[in-house]
Amino acid sequence: MNSILVVVIFIGLYAWDKTRKFAGYMLPWFLFGLCYDLMRYYPNYEVNAIDVRSLYEAERSLFGITTATGRIIPGEWFSLHTCAVADLLSGIFYLCWVPVPILFSIWLYATRRYMWMVRFTWAFLLVNLIGFVGYYVHPAAPPWYALQYGFTPVTGTPGNVAGLGRFDAMTGLGIFHGLYGKNANVFAAVPSLHAAYLLVTTIYSVLSGRRWYTSCFFAVLCVGIWWTAVYTTHHYIIDVLLGITTALVGVGLFEWVWHRIGKHFTFE
Repeated sequence: MNSILVVVIFIGLYAWDKTRKFAGYMLPWFLFGLCYDLMRYYPNYEVNAIDVRSLYEAERSLFGITTATGRIIPGEWFSLHTCAVADLLSGIFYLCWVPVPILFSIWLYATRRYMWMVRFTWAFLLVNLIGFVGYYVHPAAPPWYALQYGFTPVTGTPGNVAGLGRFDAMTGLGIFHGLYGKNANVFAAVPSLHAAYLLVTTIYSVLSGRRWYTSCFFAVLCVGIWWTAVYTTHHYIIDVLLGITTALVGVGLFEWVWHRIGKHFTFE
């Protein structure tokens, strides 16, 4: 149903003369939404085995924190050391995950920086496609799954707000319960695309010559999302590092291609 809605909205915008140009420039966003939703029809765990234990053990070995009861992963340590300010900030940071990149692309369009909008949106799409391939190559459970269910993968496990539930409880909004309750596949933790999105946005803010404080704002959100991913047990540090790598590889690959073919395009 979501895929149909994405297609209908795009066709509707493209069919109207006043929004056709905008729809064309926003095409990568519609393709992103379509690809993301289509993955629910062929889950990654039908392609490869789900990793629960080895990722947890790797995180504990590389980044574990020694406590009186033994060595635990950072996300587990954070779960034992929460505070209201951190819970509030974590929710704010995670709410910026997709809206801020979308708003940045719309702002580039509104200010007629069409070439930079094209470069940003298509690089963003490429980063997502690389990440989606990663989901199928290595289906992986997030840390909250290992902490709550153990190391036996159970397909069809519902989405979980994990540490973000504290933000919902504090604000009474129920935002993350609504979002994660619709998650069709919880075994897509590697790489963390949460870690990638604001990094791509920050990179193109710098490349396109935005004011320093704009790029700094994006960078703060980027680091905040990295921290939130671990703090709320939605991702391991390993996932975050792989998400950062995915963003750098995707942007690097796109820019390499762009510098060879971009001169053939005109923007208006």
